[in-house]
Amino acid sequence: MKQNQLGRSDLYVSEIGLGCMSLGTEEHKAAAIIDEALAHGINFLDTADLYDAGRNEELVGRAIRHRRSEIVLATKVGNRRMEGKDGWSWDPSKAYILNAVKDSLLRLGTDYIDLYQLHGGMIEDPIDETIDAFETLKKEGVIRHYGISSIRPNVIREYVNRSNIVSVMNQYSMLDRRAEESVLPLLGDHGIGLIARGPLAGGILTERGAAKAERTYLEYSAEELPRIRQQLQELTGDRYSLAQLAIRYSLSDPAVSVVLPGASSSEQLRLNVSAAEAPPLTPEMVAAIRAVTRPNTYAAHR
Repeated sequence: MKQNQLGRSDLYVSEIGLGCMSLGTEEHKAAAIIDEALAHGINFLDTADLYDAGRNEELVGRAIRHRRSEIVLATKVGNRRMEGKDGWSWDPSKAYILNAVKDSLLRLGTDYIDLYQLHGGMIEDPIDETIDAFETLKKEGVIRHYGISSIRPNVIREYVNRSNIVSVMNQYSMLDRRAEESVLPLLGDHGIGLIARGPLAGGILTERGAAKAERTYLEYSAEELPRIRQQLQELTGDRYSLAQLAIRYSLSDPAVSVVLPGASSSEQLRLNVSAAEAPPLTPEMVAAIRAVTRPNTYAAHR
């Protein structure tokens, strides 16, 4: 599988990665999906301390323990479980990040993280303190690089201008083109890689996604979404499946380093990986897709 440089870092990632959130909590099943992903050339695995209260990190760590050097391993931080309270609270403080990374390393069974990401972020956060935490971990060799996972343009701009992030994880698909307005041009200008999550729009952009299209999605109404999906299906011709078209679209912008679909089964994984064998989209194909879909924009956090 083709590998891309993640921004201007020294990390080279498979153009299709594996979003591990949907692996589930059964170890044998999760390990089998990860093993198959690696066999297909995927080397970028993304997890988070939030997923299944840390269980996901544990499963990923055990699945790759004998192949750690082959993996570009990414995880996230910022959501804190408070003793005696339900759910999670947001904590981007330096003290919490420096402590939380120790737990992630233990669960992952490794002594370093390739890409450590802030799992969210608000403009009111102590951003300089958060950056200092990541820079400290980088100097200590605990992490190789850091990035953020955010859909808030105002937060993304602050980190682009004030930090050494190498990546931004952001939702991006044929049906969610919000990143095209300002995020992708900004990242492209600064040599920062986009990790495109949600390329299949919650399964709508797959061959079996017709039923999932019978609802609203962003600005698309339940009445128009099936029609849009059918028009996209007609663009596939004999060269692409709908899922392949969707993943290739998310890879068509040069600022995108890796597309990150999830997989809860081997069947879904093979569907995702097949896009690596499909040809890149021509400018004419990209224009045709954009003529059918909507150039969404962010309504808040601009």
